[in-house]
Amino acid sequence: MTDRRTQLAENLAGVEERISAACAAAGRKREDVTLIVVTKTYPASDVRILHGLGVRHVAENRDQDAAPKAAACADLDLTWHFVGQLQTNKVRSVVGYADVVQSVDRLKLVSSLSAAAENAGREVGCLVQVALDAESDQRGARGGVGPDGVEELAAAVEAAPGLRFDGLMTVAPLAGPYEGRPRAAFDRLMDLSTALRATRPAANMVSAGMSADLEEAVAAGATHVRIGSAVLGDRPRLG
Repeated sequence: MTDRRTQLAENLAGVEERISAACAAAGRKREDVTLIVVTKTYPASDVRILHGLGVRHVAENRDQDAAPKAAACADLDLTWHFVGQLQTNKVRSVVGYADVVQSVDRLKLVSSLSAAAENAGREVGCLVQVALDAESDQRGARGGVGPDGVEELAAAVEAAPGLRFDGLMTVAPLAGPYEGRPRAAFDRLMDLSTALRATRPAANMVSAGMSADLEEAVAAGATHVRIGSAVLGDRPRLG
């Protein structure tokens, strides 16, 4: 465990240096960017170590892994983010632990999340996942709705009991006009965020950037970066 703590501490310090340098280059304050460590496929013991190292935001993308891990870490002051494609039959479970669902991409999911949140007596933050590889208001290859569908989903989340519209999320596309152009993709996301915030100033969360492209995301203005392998490394994974 000591070796693992040392490894995670070193990796985390390296990521912190990268974020700080990116913020300095962009003329931004370090505190303006929140690090979310994506702990998917890694054990609850890693989450506990990360918490001890100061991490307070963690993310998961599969409910079958996330639910038991969140339960095992229920005593820790953590904010749990769900970032994977979410099927409606998993919504009730996800709402039990997730503070923020970053992958809202269709109206049916909004309705399901609202019903589950109301039933659980919780308020769940929601980000509309934007697919910059999608045509019109269709869904993207890795989930998300095309830019034309963002406004409709944002309005639906705002109107839904138990939900709070927090902003937008994207993943750098692997195809389409933004393939290989993460900075351009993140700039486009920021344009969409700026338009939404004209009438929804509180929805100022912009989740973008992962281990390979966090600098581009910070330069574009992301408020949250989702980092997995750069922190967790190549440790053998679960299941």
